Amino acid sequence: MRHTIALVDDDQNILTSISMALEAEGFDVKTYSDGEAALKALSQRPVDLAVLDIKMPRMDGMELLQRLRKTSSLPVIFLTSKDEEIDEVLGLRMGADDYIRKPFSQRLLIERIRALLRRKEAKGEKDTSQDQVLARGPLILDQQRHQCTWNGQPVALTVTEFLILKALAVRPGHVKSRDQLMDAAYGESVYVDDRTIDSHIKRLRKKFKALDDDFQQVETLYGVGYRYRDVA
Repeated sequence: MRHTIALVDDDQNILTSISMALEAEGFDVKTYSDGEAALKALSQRPVDLAVLDIKMPRMDGMELLQRLRKTSSLPVIFLTSKDEEIDEVLGLRMGADDYIRKPFSQRLLIERIRALLRRKEAKGEKDTSQDQVLARGPLILDQQRHQCTWNGQPVALTVTEFLILKALAVRPGHVKSRDQLMDAAYGESVYVDDRTIDSHIKRLRKKFKALDDDFQQVETLYGVGYRYRDVA
């Protein structure tokens, strides 16, 4: 099945070169030069994954991501410049699945896109087995439907957040290192740094605390990693 990728960047050279590379790899590509046009189009015609530049006119990548996340768990990769580390962290906290710094190789971007799409498809594969629903006290993770609830209330998670939480909740009390969480969320072929995992964890906690101030199930063991504390 051909996947459709949305590219959003105000640099026409980047739009042209990346879209040509993706089309050569068998993807359908939709290009937009600003966030406002992209938001309108994506609301009407959803795609499988979006690659967003942060700095754009009319509506930047941050605002576009924030508005997309109100209604969609669409996988999103941010493109950032070397001097935008703060933006990288903010983007991950807002719900981006990954980021790549400019200048970047087209091959790296394509591999990151393929990795995200594989994870999305793996979650959506039809499976009627009971272990597709993971229950840990008030936490319910429905892997087939990509749905998460806490005390019966829905929690909107990105693909990355869902996979990290699942990796922790599968074995409550067992510590997962950052490397193990990277492998669970991204696969062994894709490298991300520790800060990326930390940012996803912070975002996870924020979403659950918005529903429950007492949420403390995702624990940090400094210098070691993270673990899920089951509810007694």
